[in-house]
Amino acid sequence: MAGTAYRRVLVDSPPYPLDIVRTLLEGTGVDVDAPPRPWAGDDVVGLLVERPVSESDFERLPALRVVASNSAGVDHIDIAAAARRQVWVCNVPDYCVDEVADTTIALLLSLLRGIVVLDRSVRDGMWNDHAAGPLGRLAGTRLGIVGFGRIGRAVARRALAMGFEVWAADPRITPNTMSEAGVRPVALEELLRNCTALTLHVALTSETRGLIGGRELALMPRGSYLINAARGPLVDQAALLATLESGQLAGAALDVLEVEPPTAEHPAPRHPHLIVTPHAAWLSSEAEREVYRRATLAVRAVLEGRVPEGIVSPPSHKNSA
Repeated sequence: MAGTAYRRVLVDSPPYPLDIVRTLLEGTGVDVDAPPRPWAGDDVVGLLVERPVSESDFERLPALRVVASNSAGVDHIDIAAAARRQVWVCNVPDYCVDEVADTTIALLLSLLRGIVVLDRSVRDGMWNDHAAGPLGRLAGTRLGIVGFGRIGRAVARRALAMGFEVWAADPRITPNTMSEAGVRPVALEELLRNCTALTLHVALTSETRGLIGGRELALMPRGSYLINAARGPLVDQAALLATLESGQLAGAALDVLEVEPPTAEHPAPRHPHLIVTPHAAWLSSEAEREVYRRATLAVRAVLEGRVPEGIVSPPSHKNSA
């Protein structure tokens, strides 16, 4: 590609495998580099990221054309700053739908059947089949799904096949679409008041941050369950722990936390009836290969003047690629 101005693409590595990124970008005329942050340079035209990209990052990268993230969510990227600078922002919205839906169901079953609590009790030297408290049948349990996009629908299909009664709340989706999928469309407050299990599948935005707090948890039937495999800040973690302690919630499962990874100042929450996993719901060998490949190919498309897949925020003039 002689005569182009393409120079460097910077990569968060790990997790991106540099050898694969370099192979996928061969022939574009760029060097692929993984320097420590903060990143800077007027020769940088593309970013492959997992960690945050702020307005100050954009300011240090005046030639930047594209940012691609190995995720469905892009709350870690300053979209407004990218738009002001005519930078493409791309994600991979559907690489782990099955994985997250499968994990959600696994966590739901673990809570409803007391699997983790019973396992811990045996490891502590007990042999008590009632150690997890009252256990109910899955069939007929009313599951509330908040967010009826790709993953929410995949969870619904699995839950319906297992005999759950499924309700869903999502103002972006028509009631007919939900009804045709076999679920009952309701507003969020009605869902909270009537469902004994709740799972969240919405993006993190200014509107959804803190979506489930003390007030919302108090609306749920006593002894309910909550699963969050979406984004940590959707749930007020302190309120969640308080409702577990009071018995308002019988159990909860979090694959995501407000601060990841946990720190001394923000440790992982702990409670006998709380399951915490390390943001692993997305993970499979297949998804891992796909997400890095597709993010890299989005960068390649922009460098070659094509419209990329997974557009979150395009430049106002698409031919600027």
